[in-house]
Amino acid sequence: MPKADDAAERQTKNARRAEAREKARQLREEQRKKEKRNTLLLQGGIGVGVVAAIGIVAVLILNSTQPAAPGPRNMASDGITIGADYVAVTTPGLAPEATPQPLPENEPGVVAVNIWVDYLCPACGAFEEANAETLRFLIESGSATVTVHPIAILGNQGASTRAANAAACVADRAPNSFFDYNELLLTSQPGDGTGWSDEQLVDFAASVGAGSSAVAECITSGEFTSWVTAATNRALAGPLPLEGTELAAVQGTPTVLVNGDQYLPANIADPTEFQQFVLQAAGEDFTLNPSPEPEEGAEEGSEEGDE
Repeated sequence: MPKADDAAERQTKNARRAEAREKARQLREEQRKKEKRNTLLLQGGIGVGVVAAIGIVAVLILNSTQPAAPGPRNMASDGITIGADYVAVTTPGLAPEATPQPLPENEPGVVAVNIWVDYLCPACGAFEEANAETLRFLIESGSATVTVHPIAILGNQGASTRAANAAACVADRAPNSFFDYNELLLTSQPGDGTGWSDEQLVDFAASVGAGSSAVAECITSGEFTSWVTAATNRALAGPLPLEGTELAAVQGTPTVLVNGDQYLPANIADPTEFQQFVLQAAGEDFTLNPSPEPEEGAEEGSEEGDE
């Protein structure tokens, strides 16, 4: 009954994704309430601003004195690659000061999608909202791998770095939950750009099946903060750890490459435009038309006929 087992597994994954989306909705509502409370506090005087300034200075001092540490596992190319069944390609952690290594090329006919994201970048959120379904189809059909490179380039780098560190923690401790976590962050962006608290980032991880104490501790301790800074600097300076691209470096987010070709849309929120670009980059033998799943009875009949 392997096909019945596959169908059950798909149902389980769909249920987990639905649960994660509901959890995200609840967390967004909590975030809005906290933002409202914070606004009231800020209107009460400058005391909160002074405390925040002291906190920022303390973080900057801490980050400047932290020794270099190994990067997260499964991100030796400064990104994590997700393939069929949302299983991540495993790699050792990148050693301090080491040069990121591009992953081997995909098999013929399997498209390589590379995306550099800042989790507070509105355009990154718009791209994900528009193309999450297409990216999922590409992975589920075995038509593509998707490699995500979290960086922090926005002015509010503390919040961006905190989110990228959380993504790196999931990549390191629960890599097969990374795709859902990445999607959840990008489609649940706080509207004011302040970012999420560590508690919220931990809650997000738990909602996609990465709720271990190891993930939580990694997020709250900022274990991969120095790696995020280094990976961001490498992405902006170039060269990119990707074979077969003419793009020298990242100049903004999202930076999206399909088989090394840069996606420069007229409308980043148009899913059709991205689908057409994938088709063009992949070649004429490639298709984005999902085939309907056969009903359970039809599957069994087909198997009997084969026997």
